[in-house]
Amino acid sequence: MSTTTHRPASLARLFLFGALIVLVIAIAAHLGGHTLTLEALQQHAASLRRTIATHPIISAAVYFALYIAATALSVPGAIILTIGAGALFGVIEGSILVSFASSIGASLAFLTARFLLRDMALGRFPGLFARIDQGIARDGALYLISLRLAPVVPFVAVNLLAGLTKLSLRRFYLASQIGMLPATLIYVNAGAGLATLGRHGAILTPRLIIGLLLLAALPMIAPRLRDLFIARRAYAGFTRPKHFDRNLIVIGAGAAGLVSAYVASAVRAKVTLIEAARMGGDCLNTGCVPSKALLHAARHGADFSAARAAVHAAITGIAPHDSVARYQSLGVDVRIGHAMIETPWSVTINGETLTTRAIVIAAGAEPFVPALPGLADSPFATSETLWDIEALPARLVILGGGPIGCEMAQAFARLGSHVTLVEMADRLMLREDDAVSAAMVTRLTRDGVTIRTAHRAIAVQHDADGYSLRAEHDGAATIIPFDRLLVAIGRKPRVTGYGLEALGVKLAKSGIIETGETLQTSFPNIFACGDVSGPYQLTHVAGFQGGFAALNALFAPLWRFKPSYRAVPAVTYTSPEIARVGLNEREAKAQNLAYELTHYDFAELDRAIAEGDTEGFITVLTRKGSDQILGATIVGTQAGELLSSFTLAMQNKLGLKKLMSAIYPYPTRSEAIRAIAGQWRQNHTSPRSLAILERFHRWRRG
Repeated sequence: MSTTTHRPASLARLFLFGALIVLVIAIAAHLGGHTLTLEALQQHAASLRRTIATHPIISAAVYFALYIAATALSVPGAIILTIGAGALFGVIEGSILVSFASSIGASLAFLTARFLLRDMALGRFPGLFARIDQGIARDGALYLISLRLAPVVPFVAVNLLAGLTKLSLRRFYLASQIGMLPATLIYVNAGAGLATLGRHGAILTPRLIIGLLLLAALPMIAPRLRDLFIARRAYAGFTRPKHFDRNLIVIGAGAAGLVSAYVASAVRAKVTLIEAARMGGDCLNTGCVPSKALLHAARHGADFSAARAAVHAAITGIAPHDSVARYQSLGVDVRIGHAMIETPWSVTINGETLTTRAIVIAAGAEPFVPALPGLADSPFATSETLWDIEALPARLVILGGGPIGCEMAQAFARLGSHVTLVEMADRLMLREDDAVSAAMVTRLTRDGVTIRTAHRAIAVQHDADGYSLRAEHDGAATIIPFDRLLVAIGRKPRVTGYGLEALGVKLAKSGIIETGETLQTSFPNIFACGDVSGPYQLTHVAGFQGGFAALNALFAPLWRFKPSYRAVPAVTYTSPEIARVGLNEREAKAQNLAYELTHYDFAELDRAIAEGDTEGFITVLTRKGSDQILGATIVGTQAGELLSSFTLAMQNKLGLKKLMSAIYPYPTRSEAIRAIAGQWRQNHTSPRSLAILERFHRWRRG
């Protein structure tokens, strides 16, 4: 019914849009017969100036209206009209005319795009415009001003694209008025030089040359002007020290902070690393290392006591890599204590105030604990406190069916617990494709895990029979008894307790620290990386960002380095492993991408058959009609290791043809990469080409 209601309006808008295109083409064709060029302007300048002198007000009004119409309809010739304003009206009057006319015309184009195209664009690319609108909501006017100042995108395109966002008309107009003014002044000034030329005079006058040089320099100057404006606004009320104790202070010694400090020391900067708890952060002490050690021990038949010993042995073995002694040997000033950011350039630690040119915040994240009635008084654990359990729980309930929940469900089930995995959504591994979720359910069920999807936790109960979780499923209450409850429903960034609130560092709606493309916060000399800023809560991404944060903190504004997230791998370390890089089919459909999917089962792989381990598959998404890899998902033994080839290929823009051309040792699981690339190639072989080859070989046989 909804589709029927809106269809006439959509058709009407499409008709209007088509009519507008025809009108613009007609105007452009007409202008082609009366060429609007610099030469034509110079040829008729004298007669036009006489007309303006005779009827100044009417002439200015006509020119103003013409400019508005040209800008609103996005017809060619706006630059010549701008130059003409200087040639005909002079710098001051011409700049005033063009400045207001261009902003009004741009606003009309903005409204036209919003009325005619926004619904269609949103329906076709919902995910893309959701991200754009988030950016617009954050700093839309400033971003638009920067585009206007540095015209890397044509003004016409800016007008139309802005109309497809949620940017308000008022903000768009003001940003356009400010952002287009420098270029307007340069063009009008250049045009004013034409007024002094004779018919055969030189076009490249000093005035015009200066104007062109200024215009060429504008894209380089504009970002500096923008950064200066941002800095002045951010630092208002703070006094910058004349000298600094050090170049960089890093807060947090997890993956992101350790890499930041390491990179800073490697380029011979004076850096201080501050950690409030344990070196190595969550990954070493409560996350990646202990969980993988536990999974490995459970996979090889260890009991709970031996598994706990393996966990502690793994932490002890890796800890020297992240220790105070090691980083001090690298030249890093390591401080253990609670950091408090006092100003953009000073941090207090253990009663001492340190000054610094820049700060990197790498404070990480912590488990999210819901406000569930009765939870606080129950024997519950999180991914941080799970490792303190001394006895194997007979009945373990895990709240959350994501990677952490699935990993711990399998590990504890294999160690001997009766595990119940409770997930509010209708399937596990919500970010993955349905086939991946189904594979996880199959394996966990085989390992003895009871899976309760579509169950919403309501409360924790305690009675004579012990503790239990009360959940709701299809409107009915379900009681799930437990001896221990593991909360694994996500993590929240650590953004309180060390001065961000008093300083006024901006946070995003999701609660993370808001950062730009070079990881800078709302204070240009303060950077954030890792889980505290996102967008990925992955140890390897945190380390990756840490290097960029350190380099930008040390070398901006002279040099800036932008991390690329073209290929971000992620692995869930269950048996079988689940590994993915790039898009899966669910995400590609949500973004309305034209794609092709190639599937390969490990049941066809010689190494898998020889080992009797054929469970799993590989799926690769490619752009339709191309071998460009959009994403790859692997379910199976050593999936995380196999994923590296796809990650490297995506990072370096290599297609499946390149992967197929490599030599893979036999028999290995890596042969599956060549196999799926070969399958894609076979699917794209033209029957006509094969027929021609068949005739060729027949001819060769005589």
